[in-house]
Amino acid sequence: MSQPNSDQTLNIPTAHDSLQTWLDYWTSVHVTAIDLGLERVLPVAQALGVLKPNLQDHVKVITVAGTNGKGSTTTTIASILKASGYNVGLYQSPHIFQFNERVRINSQPVDDALLIYAFVAVENARQQCNLTLSFFEATTLAAFYIFKQQVCDVWVLEVGLGGRLDVVNIIDTDVAVITNIGLDHVDWLGDTIEKIAFEKAGIIRPNIPVIFASSQDLPQAVADKVTDCDAKLIQYNQDYFIHEDQSDNVDSWILATSATTMRLPHGHLAQINQASAIMAVLQSGLNIPLDAIEQGLAQARLAGRFEQRTFQGQQLILDVAHNPHGAEFLTQQLTRYLQLHPEITQVNAVFSMLDDKDIIGVIKLLTNLVHRWYIAPLDVPRAAPLSRLQSDLAQFDQSVVVSDTVRESFLNALAQSTSQQLILVFGSFHTLEAVWECLVNDNE
Repeated sequence: MSQPNSDQTLNIPTAHDSLQTWLDYWTSVHVTAIDLGLERVLPVAQALGVLKPNLQDHVKVITVAGTNGKGSTTTTIASILKASGYNVGLYQSPHIFQFNERVRINSQPVDDALLIYAFVAVENARQQCNLTLSFFEATTLAAFYIFKQQVCDVWVLEVGLGGRLDVVNIIDTDVAVITNIGLDHVDWLGDTIEKIAFEKAGIIRPNIPVIFASSQDLPQAVADKVTDCDAKLIQYNQDYFIHEDQSDNVDSWILATSATTMRLPHGHLAQINQASAIMAVLQSGLNIPLDAIEQGLAQARLAGRFEQRTFQGQQLILDVAHNPHGAEFLTQQLTRYLQLHPEITQVNAVFSMLDDKDIIGVIKLLTNLVHRWYIAPLDVPRAAPLSRLQSDLAQFDQSVVVSDTVRESFLNALAQSTSQQLILVFGSFHTLEAVWECLVNDNE
C-alpha cells in the first residue's frame, strides 16, 4: 500500500477556503493519483455513513461501467428519473470545464459551498481513520455524502476506472449497466478484453438486473459473474432492440423488447446508450411513466458527446472520442448527421490526443470524412508530441494545418472554414476543454 503523506507537511483547508484550494489539497494527500483498491476508502466511507446499510431504505442505486458511453447512459438515466419525479443524484467523471459538473442533483451541478461542506466532512472522516485518499477517492466520497445529505431517491453512478476496485463500487448497486468493453487503461485493467471485462463485471451484485449494453459478444468474464451472482442478464440485440421508425415520422425510433414496443423521439445522445438507459430504469422497480421516458430523452444532453454548437455562425460538433471504439461510434453519428444536413459538404477537424492512446487507430476511422486536420499538442503532461500527431496523419496522406496550441488550431479552423463546412473538435477531453474555454471566454 502506498505510504501516506504526513498531515504535518500539508496545509489542510477549512470550510472558509475556496473550492480550488480544496481540489489542490486532494491532489497532495496521497502519493499516487490512481491507487486501485477499496481497503483505504471503505473505513472512511463507513465513518461518513454513505454505505448502503446506512442509507434510507428507499434509496435506489444504478451503476454504469464500460469503456465508452457511460456519460451518455448515466445522463439519460438521470434525466428520465428526474422527469418521473424522483430526487436524483448523478455522479460522473471526468469533467470538461468545471469540477462541479461531476456532482449533479436533478441535472444541475452542485455549487461550491455544498462541495466544500462535503470536503470538510470527508477530511474529518479521513483523519479519524488515519488514512490517505487519492483525489478521485476523496471527491467521490464527497459526492456520496452530498447525495445522502440531500436525500436523493436515486443515485446514478458512473464508474471512473474499471469497476471491481473503483471507489464507486463500495456502494452496492440495484441495477448494473456495462456499456461496452474495449482495450483502454491496459496498464491498470489488463491487456485483454477478458481481463478488462473481469474488472468491469465487479459492479454486479447478487440477484440484480444486469444490462449488457453492447453489440459485441458477451465476454466470458461477464457471463461467469452473472452466473455466480444469479443475476438477471438483459442483453442488447438479444433482449432489447433498436429499429428506425419505418413510418412517415422521421423524428422517432423504436425500442422493442419481448414485452413491449415503444416509439420514441430522437434525443441528443447515442441511441444505444439511451435505449440501455431506458432498460435500466424499467428494471429498477421504480415508477417510470412513458411520458417521462419521452421527456427524459428530449432533455438529456451531455457536453462533449456529439455536442452540437453554433459559434460565430459556424456549425461545430464536439466529441470526446479518444480511442478506436469511440471514434467508430463518432464516425457513425457523423455520417448520419451529414446525411441529414446535405448543406454541409466538408468536415474540418480540430484534433489532438494523449500520447498513451491509439492515435493511428482513431485517425484511420475518420480519414474518409475529414477534409483538413488542424492539430496542436495538448497542454498536459501526457500530451502526444506534435511530431507524433504529424507523422501519424502523414501515414494517411491527410491535409494538415499545424499550430502551437489547441486554441490556435480552433481559431485557424474557424477563420478558414466556410458555411458549407462543419468543424469537428475531438480526440480528448483536454482538446474539448481548450475549445470550450475559448467559446465561453469569447462569449463573455
